[in-house]
Order: sequence, then structure tokens, then C-alpha cells
Amino acid sequence: MNVPFENSSIFGLDKFKRISASIVDDDHHPDFTLRNITMPMIDVYATTDLFPAGTDRQLGEELTMAILRAEGVATPGPFHLNNTAAYIHRMDPSAVQTAATANARTVRVQVITPPGALTREGQKKLVKEVTEIITKISGDPSQAGRTWVLLTEAAEGGWGLAGTAFGREEFAELAAKARNAS
Repeated sequence: MNVPFENSSIFGLDKFKRISASIVDDDHHPDFTLRNITMPMIDVYATTDLFPAGTDRQLGEELTMAILRAEGVATPGPFHLNNTAAYIHRMDPSAVQTAATANARTVRVQVITPPGALTREGQKKLVKEVTEIITKISGDPSQAGRTWVLLTEAAEGGWGLAGTAFGREEFAELAAKARNAS
């Protein structure tokens, strides 16, 4: 069943208006655009021993801020910070293979965004920054050459939250409600 965003059990209308207003206020964008409603997902796949123990939080925070910057969010507000998730998948070293080695030291970072969230410049900036973050936190300068960054844009209508499959129409409605709430 498709539940309208503002009437869902997760987001009531009052909470939606507060979140929407905070997006506009926090980002100082008088001309609110769809680009300001970002909810990227970040998946990092690496061996258990690639990053030092206790660095998952740092990795998640730095990657989150990198994607928000690449999407053009100058000052992330609660909506951005609460809805950008980083999943750190640590795998047994034998689970990562290449044709050259049974214990590859590769990292795969997949960033999934709503349709149109990244410009071409944003894509370039994000890949560069993600690679730098992975290299820095791993402590291995050669890691950059073994870090794959996959940017995936959700299909039209393929971005779901609170029971709603968001596409251009739903994002436009969300932006209009945010504009009207401010």
C-alpha cells in the first residue's frame, strides 16, 4: 500500500513541516530546489583488517559529509544528517578476491542517490574525496589504486522512504511542501 509521505506513521505532517523548514533554514536557500532533499546511502565493502579498529564512525561521518558537499548541501541540517546512512561491511579477507590474489586489499564504496542528486562536477568531486578518505583512514597511501567508487542513481520512482516510492513527481511535491512550510 502506498502511504503518502506526510501521513505516514514515521513522519506526521507537523514533523514533516519542521523538517522541511529546517532544510530551507539550515541551507539558506531562498530558492529551494530538489537537490536540497538528499537522502544518499553509502555502502563500504572492505576486509575486516583494512581499517584500524574503532574507525567505523569516522569513516561513516567523513563519507556522509563528502557526499553532502558533492550534492551541494552547504550546511547540512537534521534532515540531511538523519537520512544519510553509511553501512560499513567488514568481510573476512578471504571473501575479497581478484584474479591476481586470493586476499585482495580492494575496497568498494557504493553511493546510491535519488535521481539527479549529483551534477557531473559533484560526481568527480565525490569520487576524489571518497578515495582520499578511504586512503587516509586505511593508513595505506597505495590504497587509492585499489579503491572502487560506484555512483548509482536510483531509477525514477526507485527511491523509497516511509512507504512512498519517490520519483520526480513525489520529490517535486516534497520540495513544494518544504517551500510552503517556510
